[in-house]
Amino acid sequence: MFKTIVFCALLTTVNGDLDDILKGVKRNRDLEYVLIDLLNDIARYNDLTCMAIICDSIYLNVFEGTLFAKTFTIPYVIIVVAEHEDLLSPNFYTLESLRQARKDGCSTYVIILANGLQAARLLRFGDRYRLLETRAKYIMLYDIRLFKRELHYLWKRIVNVVFLRYHSKIFDIQNKPWFDLSTVPYPNPVKELLITRRIDVWRSGKFHYNRVIFADKTKNFNGEILDVVYLDHVPSVVVKKTNESRTVGGVEIEILNTIASKMNFKPKLYQPLNAEQNKWGQKQPNGSFSGLLGEMVTGKADIAVGNLQYTPYYQELTDLSIPYTSQCWTFLTPEAMTDNSWKTLILPFKLYMWIAVLLVLLVTGSIFHGLAKFYMRLMDYRNENKKYKGTDLHINKRYLDTKPVGLYLFEEITNSILYTYGMLLVVSLPKLPSGWSIRLLTGWYWLYCILLVVSYRASMTAILANPTPRVTIDTLKELVDSKIKCGGWGAETKRFFAESLDDVGQKIAERFEVIDDPDVAVRRIVHGDLAYYNSKNFLKYLSVKRKNVHINMNIDNSTMNGTETPVNTEMQRNLHIMTDCMVNIPISIGFHKNSPLKPLADVYLRRIVEVGLVEKWLNDVMYHIRSLERNEEEIKALMNLQKLQGAFIALAGGYFISMVCLICECIHWNYIVKRDPHFDKYAIDLYYQKRNKKH
Repeated sequence: MFKTIVFCALLTTVNGDLDDILKGVKRNRDLEYVLIDLLNDIARYNDLTCMAIICDSIYLNVFEGTLFAKTFTIPYVIIVVAEHEDLLSPNFYTLESLRQARKDGCSTYVIILANGLQAARLLRFGDRYRLLETRAKYIMLYDIRLFKRELHYLWKRIVNVVFLRYHSKIFDIQNKPWFDLSTVPYPNPVKELLITRRIDVWRSGKFHYNRVIFADKTKNFNGEILDVVYLDHVPSVVVKKTNESRTVGGVEIEILNTIASKMNFKPKLYQPLNAEQNKWGQKQPNGSFSGLLGEMVTGKADIAVGNLQYTPYYQELTDLSIPYTSQCWTFLTPEAMTDNSWKTLILPFKLYMWIAVLLVLLVTGSIFHGLAKFYMRLMDYRNENKKYKGTDLHINKRYLDTKPVGLYLFEEITNSILYTYGMLLVVSLPKLPSGWSIRLLTGWYWLYCILLVVSYRASMTAILANPTPRVTIDTLKELVDSKIKCGGWGAETKRFFAESLDDVGQKIAERFEVIDDPDVAVRRIVHGDLAYYNSKNFLKYLSVKRKNVHINMNIDNSTMNGTETPVNTEMQRNLHIMTDCMVNIPISIGFHKNSPLKPLADVYLRRIVEVGLVEKWLNDVMYHIRSLERNEEEIKALMNLQKLQGAFIALAGGYFISMVCLICECIHWNYIVKRDPHFDKYAIDLYYQKRNKKH
């Protein structure tokens, strides 16, 4: 009797398990049919490039030959995961398969896993490391564990998803099992509880409502409010304050408003906590991020505006739109306090030109002296060959009478150089030399002097008529040679210079300081202690801001609201923007990581750029700043003592050299000439005649 009971119990158990198995097989067969209809619908109305199938051993029989035979020919990747595998840290083969599917550009993911927790961990892993294309189309089994509060952020990124919920037949035998097709309620915000939205119902091999399964949910947000975090950075975002109201404008705000009007959403602007100090934000010791990046990483903001650079650092943390412009990033440097007005006399010619003029002067003076000596010796030779009668005095008198006129000018080398220099200054010779070779050389030398003097005078006139030249830093080499410190915002900027491949960038990194407050940087620049790194337009804004602190620019800043008195800039340096660009960086608008907004927003942004609206908005923002830019007063064709400083220095130098020469002559007269035994103060001419004969 006992054996009979046990057998019956076993038979009952076996029959129950068999029913469950057959029930599961039948359910899987229905799942296969609904997948066939879904994939054919996707392939028919969408560009299905590749399909990634992720399943476990329980649902492996769904993906048999029947499914692929009844669907369009589609490349696919099948990934079978073990039931015990932790997909938040998948094994090597699963990881490589996911990478290959992403590399192949699979636009549809079919995730059929019996364990909802396992599917949730797979989505978290794929989103964190961008191994899953979140903007692709997803087909998943409905599981309540996928909609926990800590997973709500996933359904703001994966919005093209269809959940398949199996319902068995009820009451009437004729009613067959059916599938409920639902999706996330995007773009409606998910609050405390996520409730899926029904799309369609599949029963008996067909869809009941025949709706578009994967409709584009980003075309029309139906007036939903999206959180937009912004950072005040000219010209991307400009905050204007009038009385108690605050208006946010700028290039990126105009772009945002245009995209919002096309996609039908309302942007809600707000600033991150401690925006003035944190700005874009940095990684904290606990692993979180501050500032604007912190709002994007945590998913609190949908869009970020504030001059985000299109760099790998920002791309890793957020999704960036296509660049709408490119900005020149350079340094704001101090102008040198050195006044070079004392160089006025030498400024018309460069160094090599002065060297050439000096060499021509020495060479030409030596040639004049050599020709004069040649004529003097030629006359002496002729006189020696002639036989004269009379006294020596009579011969010397005839010699002096027949001496060529003007040769005494170049007889001595010092006089030759001085008279040659006099011709260079357009001073005529006392007498014209009699030698034809000297006369011809004098004529051609005069032509040279005229051309040289005219060029010098024209350049000198331009220098005196124009304002005093400014001594500025315009190249990276000049910045490195200046030895002043460099600064900018954030440790990422310093890392950018440290990782530079050229020596100049690495030298800048060695003396680079992280400065979060641009006002502090400007105060250091005017004292010649720092060069500040930022975009050229923002540096222009800082330069104008310093010069116009007493003018109300209606910009929300403590130094721009008219409460601060003008600074005394007489003893401070002027600011100068370096003309060389360190790098031209593309600028984009930011979206939260794996945002579904990006594809359509890129389309509208590209159209905005192509029609020239970005350039127009940029000119509108910078026009107000350029209009306040005060140039130094330049009164041309008006001389002052500062411009003639070089002339007075030259005159003072002449006085000094003349005085030194006079003192030397007095010393020579008193200590050398007067102490000579042959010196006679009553016959000085005889003394010098005897001395000349000795020499």
